[in-house]
Amino acid sequence: MNALLISLLVFAVIFGGALIGMFVRPLLSESHLHPDSKDVVKLATGLIGTLAALVLGLLIASAKSTFDQKTNQVRQLTTSIIVLDDLLAQYGPEAAGVRNLLRQSIQPLANRIWREQEIPTGKPIHFQSTTEAWTFENELERLSPKDDVQRSLQSRAIQTFTDGAQIRLQLFAQTGGSIPTPLFNNSGFLA
Repeated sequence: MNALLISLLVFAVIFGGALIGMFVRPLLSESHLHPDSKDVVKLATGLIGTLAALVLGLLIASAKSTFDQKTNQVRQLTTSIIVLDDLLAQYGPEAAGVRNLLRQSIQPLANRIWREQEIPTGKPIHFQSTTEAWTFENELERLSPKDDVQRSLQSRAIQTFTDGAQIRLQLFAQTGGSIPTPLFNNSGFLA
């Protein structure tokens, strides 16, 4: 159920409750309209409103925290790719093919990260590396360094690739909604 439909349903229920209240008020006895009864209803309504605001505030804080964490991970992954490209550029022309593989793998990686946000929660999905990642890693390890500088650059590039792969795996492990599922019942509404 999409958010607009849920919002319209909530609006209709609240509006319907207000209309029913307007029609029922003249039918109430005088004892129900006493100022003490009105004060109790006002206090109860205030308490419910405060609790609802607290719960919504906590949900928003949780969603923001998750969003900030994922944003930082995407930035770290982007930084790893830029550093990896720079290391391969320093390696020399022998790494031109590997750099091309790196650049070709960026678009499928981005598409895969954003498509994973559409995966419904509760269904187990297993992580699988892409063929682009396997090919890039194999070509990176096949580079033949000619001196200590290239050997160091290759080692740093492999480490940077490994760090980027770990960040990518963390992003995959955190797919799904930021609102804990126990707060929802089967219909998708807050329980």
